[in-house]
Amino acid sequence: MNAIDPAQTNTSTKFLPRISVVIPIYNGESDLSELISCLLAQTYPKKLVEYLLVDNNSSDRTFSFLETAAEHCPIEIHPLSENQIQSSYAARNTGIQAAGGEFIVFTDADCRPQSRWLELLIQPFIRSEVAIVAGEITAFPEKNLLAKFADRQETLSQKHTLAHPFCTYGQTANLAIRRTILEKSGLFRPYLTTGGDADICWRIIKQNLGTLEFVPDAIVRHRHRTSMKELASQWRRYGRSNRYLHELHGVDLMREIPNKEYYYRLARWLLKEIPQQSIKILTTKSPAVDLLNTPIGLFTARVRYSGQKEAKLPENAKIVQWLKS
Repeated sequence: MNAIDPAQTNTSTKFLPRISVVIPIYNGESDLSELISCLLAQTYPKKLVEYLLVDNNSSDRTFSFLETAAEHCPIEIHPLSENQIQSSYAARNTGIQAAGGEFIVFTDADCRPQSRWLELLIQPFIRSEVAIVAGEITAFPEKNLLAKFADRQETLSQKHTLAHPFCTYGQTANLAIRRTILEKSGLFRPYLTTGGDADICWRIIKQNLGTLEFVPDAIVRHRHRTSMKELASQWRRYGRSNRYLHELHGVDLMREIPNKEYYYRLARWLLKEIPQQSIKILTTKSPAVDLLNTPIGLFTARVRYSGQKEAKLPENAKIVQWLKS
């Protein structure tokens, strides 16, 4: 996996293929106005992009909003529906099946692609060996304490998944795949509810179908979780993902933190880390949120293990969908 420097791309010889952007949406009515504003601001030639926005059985007015946007926006928007399977991966597959571009780009309804996102993300595909390109995911500035903690940990960043000890992969919040590769590897597992981004990248890489490249300046922004309930849901989903990927690919399961170790680390935090970190905050102006590294880290680890322990891969989640000819 290599990182691409956009400064090395000569603007007079830019690679400008036809591309399809697929975005699954579930009850995303409140996100769509800002999302479409970001799509309108893209510097990539508008006539070379189609946006396939796939409503995944929303109960709000998502689909009617998409229809209105398609009628009035100066960009090519195709409102689609996936009402049979409640899964973002099934919705992405619906978009891929309808796509006409040489390259399929993915993001999410609650993401905010920056203006040069597509322009930069697509450039590595000029090399025929490149199968997958990942861009970076950064956070909006937040005053909320939990969001500040996640920002310090760079929780959303692709650098964690790109350095995964099992195999590199990119998150579908900011990912592009060559269409001809999908014809060989298959699409997403439509009944999978989490972990599908790792699964599809690993299937492509394990079959030696091409390389994965990283473009750190091709940025989409995302919001961190701001409540303990949202944080627990996020990390429980990470645990379920780990279980599913263990059953599909043999990924190591995370270990449980025994009570003895858990309480030892909490005591160490109270008696040693807080005094040390407090001095550091006062003398070097380190962020006060660093005081919370240990307790929040222990909380997310326990929740993630709980998600992993409770999860069981449904039999139909092993199904891979294929492109229709």
